[in-house]
Amino acid sequence: MALSKMDIPRTAQHFLECGIEECERNCEFYCNPCHKRLCKQCCEEHLKSPENKNHEVVLYQQRKRQLPVEKCKIHPTKDVDMLCEECKIPVCSKCVTQREHRGHIFTDLETIYAEKFADFQKEIPKIQDYFLPTSQNFKKDIKKDSSEVKHIMDNIRTCMKTEGETLKSLVDTVISENMKQLDQIEQTLLEDLNTQDKTIDNYITYLNNLVKELQRCLSPTETQRLMSEKKPKIRSIPETTKPVTPGFTAGQFSKSDVTKLLGKIHVPDTIAEKREIRPIESVYNTAMKPTHKQMKEDRKKSDKKQTMSPSASVTMVRELKVPGVNNVYHVSLDQSDRLWISDDMGNLIQTDLQGNVIQKIKTSDGRGYHTVTQDRDLIFTDQDKKVINRITQDNNITEFIKTGDWSPLSIHSSHINGDLLVGMLKLTETKGIFKMRKNKEESKVTRYNKTGKELQNIQRDNKGQELYSTLPHYITENINGDICTSDYYKGVVVVNKSGQHRFSYTGQGSGFLSYGICTDVLGHILVCDGFFISKTVHLLDQDGQFLSLLLTPQQGVPFPRSVCVDDENNLYVGQYNTLTVFKYLH
Repeated sequence: MALSKMDIPRTAQHFLECGIEECERNCEFYCNPCHKRLCKQCCEEHLKSPENKNHEVVLYQQRKRQLPVEKCKIHPTKDVDMLCEECKIPVCSKCVTQREHRGHIFTDLETIYAEKFADFQKEIPKIQDYFLPTSQNFKKDIKKDSSEVKHIMDNIRTCMKTEGETLKSLVDTVISENMKQLDQIEQTLLEDLNTQDKTIDNYITYLNNLVKELQRCLSPTETQRLMSEKKPKIRSIPETTKPVTPGFTAGQFSKSDVTKLLGKIHVPDTIAEKREIRPIESVYNTAMKPTHKQMKEDRKKSDKKQTMSPSASVTMVRELKVPGVNNVYHVSLDQSDRLWISDDMGNLIQTDLQGNVIQKIKTSDGRGYHTVTQDRDLIFTDQDKKVINRITQDNNITEFIKTGDWSPLSIHSSHINGDLLVGMLKLTETKGIFKMRKNKEESKVTRYNKTGKELQNIQRDNKGQELYSTLPHYITENINGDICTSDYYKGVVVVNKSGQHRFSYTGQGSGFLSYGICTDVLGHILVCDGFFISKTVHLLDQDGQFLSLLLTPQQGVPFPRSVCVDDENNLYVGQYNTLTVFKYLH
């Protein structure tokens, strides 16, 4: 089904043609009552008609936005086109005649819609020109401060270790000297005791010999000798001394004494200085975007003959053809000038923005199965082996997480806290009737922290119903922590960070097959529609409301399969054999 010109979103880049049939000139003006695009010539013809002479014709960029058609709930055949000022509710022309609205004041709903549209539209440049750049600068400052904090802390740690090693060296020296002195004292005491021991041994030998001599004199055969010998004089017992051992006086110190020696950490009392936020007036003048009333006054002053060219919001930058890639089924941003892309044949390739292959890995998987972490490590799943692999900056490949009975399909590394979100599938054999076996399929989303610890499993809603089908093949995270899963059969399934189901999106009408999914810095959700008729990208708001078809086959993307947005507002769209890069303004 080909899309008409009116189906192309307002923000898409194209040259507007005149809305008059068979006129192919560029549109310059717009008739607010008729809601028609007009070129200069058709504008003059349009105002010549007596029926149109009072019509308000303005420059196209100053046009009044056409009120979307909405049927009255009370009168289904009538369109809602007025606002009851007393009741503050939109009504149709038939509601005005009802008793409950008699005497009330009514306002043209299209006028209110145009004013609201203008007021809301002027907030987008504020965000893009002031709030986002200021926040991104703060992010850079925070990253720089983080590096500086780490550097300072590392220096303190090195200093503390040096102080500790110095004190330890001194302690070892003192203990060594004390040990040496103690060894010398011990040796002296033992030598003295050994001398005393030998003296006593000699004295005992002397006594034993003396006893023998006396016993011989007492023998009956030695009577004459006994009579002639004088009584022997026994030598005195040699003197000995007890050893005087040294003592040890333990050192008197406490933890505070050691702290004084080693030093301590001082936390400054200074209050952290707030980062300076430039006033919005210095970057963005709020008067630049006029309100609907201002626009109306400006129309009287403007020259209707000047031309207008609609500002572009989606601009194609380049198209890449990467050798060795069959279909670009998934894209992960590595850094500003590098990407990881994969196809459905198990090819995982790192490339630059010119399509030059930097490295190539052959795997057993495909589609939305890889992601780049905050540390720029590549994480990819292996469905067959039931593992999640990590490739570090030095190209070291390791099995990071084993997923047990579950096969990991899709994976995303959180930009908020570094957690890993993984879409899982499990096939189990169960016995059916007549003892036949059949496969039962289950799906879930599992959250792991940066170290691989399992934190959370999301499988059912609060009514116990399965949230996912058998193929949650793409997954991402929104700025508010919502987990957005692209499920081949159930569309876009969104749960909050606690796992509570928020909403599901199944397209506009029938025939919606969701593929690649991502979010932008404003929380919009972009999802590829792989249905063979539509072949487009849907843009949703943070709460799942459809906003527009962002890209169309007329813009050169006939088969979108994967999508992602970087911080520089580059939109990457993968399709058959190519990767198209757009400049994307929200």
